[in-house]
Amino acid sequence: MKSYRELIEQTFEFPQREFKVREHELLFNDVPLMDVIKEYGTPLRVTYLPRISENIRFAQSAFNNAMERFKYNGKYTYCYCTKSSHYDFVLEEALKNDIHIETSSAFDIPIVRTLYNRGKISKDTFVLCNGFKMPKYKEYITDLLNDGFNCIPILDNLSEIEHYEKNVTKPYQVGIRVAADEEPKFEFYTSRLGIRYGDINTLYKEKIEPSSKASLKMLHFFINTGIKDTAYYWSELSRFIFKYCEMKKICDSLDSIDIGGGFPVKQSLTFAYDYKYMIEQIVENIKWICEKNNVAVPNIFTEFGSFTVAESGAVLYSMVDQKLQNDKELWYMIDGSFITHLPDVWGLNQKYILLAVNKWDDPFHKVNIGGLTCDSQDYYNSEAHTGEVFLPMITDEEKLFIGFFHTGAYQESLGGNGGIQHCLIPAPKHVLIDRNEDGEISTELFAPEQTSESMMKILGYSDKEENAKKEEPVKVHATPAQKMS
Repeated sequence: MKSYRELIEQTFEFPQREFKVREHELLFNDVPLMDVIKEYGTPLRVTYLPRISENIRFAQSAFNNAMERFKYNGKYTYCYCTKSSHYDFVLEEALKNDIHIETSSAFDIPIVRTLYNRGKISKDTFVLCNGFKMPKYKEYITDLLNDGFNCIPILDNLSEIEHYEKNVTKPYQVGIRVAADEEPKFEFYTSRLGIRYGDINTLYKEKIEPSSKASLKMLHFFINTGIKDTAYYWSELSRFIFKYCEMKKICDSLDSIDIGGGFPVKQSLTFAYDYKYMIEQIVENIKWICEKNNVAVPNIFTEFGSFTVAESGAVLYSMVDQKLQNDKELWYMIDGSFITHLPDVWGLNQKYILLAVNKWDDPFHKVNIGGLTCDSQDYYNSEAHTGEVFLPMITDEEKLFIGFFHTGAYQESLGGNGGIQHCLIPAPKHVLIDRNEDGEISTELFAPEQTSESMMKILGYSDKEENAKKEEPVKVHATPAQKMS
């Protein structure tokens, strides 16, 4: 029988940029994963920090090159969507690359304040505030504006600006989120977020233009499918740019667009996406539409979340058992849970790059992978390129380790770091991997595996036990009449 290595090499173009094999063990961005596993154990979440900067610099270079090629007279600004991963180490790494920030809820703003106090951002850093604004979010945005931060609230409904008009004490800029049409297969036609096309002019004429403080800086465009080479994407983007041209003719202060949705990330070894081509097409199309309408091209902002951070992440497991449940269904049981550690697998049927970490020269077979919860949905048995999963056989004492790769966006936010998870499966250890200028690799334990004590405290048991120890029970002697009743 062929080895697992031969299976991978015959199925894909392999090795690839992030994945290589040395002495039957997998390297992730040239990091020997078995060394990391031997030091920290499994289950283990890892973040390879340099990949964050690599992706940012790639996008910045590609946009600037496209602008130069097409003589596009505008500036490019890279914003990171904090919602993809709010972790301090992600923001610290991303901000090494002259980027700006996009937020989506009230508690993002204390993070902005902390980064400013650390000297990681300045008051000139763009802070684009997206999302539907609850009162606390609007209050925090107002405080940023009054303190002189370069904060731009992206208006999501017709009444939002009234709060800023009432409470902001100095001139400020706003954006408008345009409610795009959803993909044809969606259950509804128009996004619930943003201002519909027919109301944008009214909002500007009645509430922004008459203001002595507010000015319109940008229009924001977002579709859920992300930036893809489809008729739907190009149709919606063109419609949006035509709206920009229409508004530019009546609003001199409007000089920017914010393209949301983001680039896709590699979630299969068969992944093929021409980033350079798509960026050039975006720049060329915007310029063509603006020239057709005799307006100056806008500055381009992008807000990339998953593209920034997803490919830095991986989750590593060991196989703790194998179970043949009938004549043909073999289960490999991992020392973790898909529902709690990789919730997109369970909730969205998301596929990630799955590879064995060791035993690459062993024979392989078809398996199902099961998680530790008692839920029948806690499994993984198909990949993006095929409806099956193949892994090395477990025929000797060497334990099998596997990895799910490019998992760095949203999984901790959705599954939680700490807290209470399904069947009380603990959050795994989280290790940060970095590389210095000399290429030397370093690792750091960011978070230990969650303890039962932390869960007990959240569930209220610890406090009750401590209080019970402090308080002596009060003995009550009942009277005969009380006993009778």
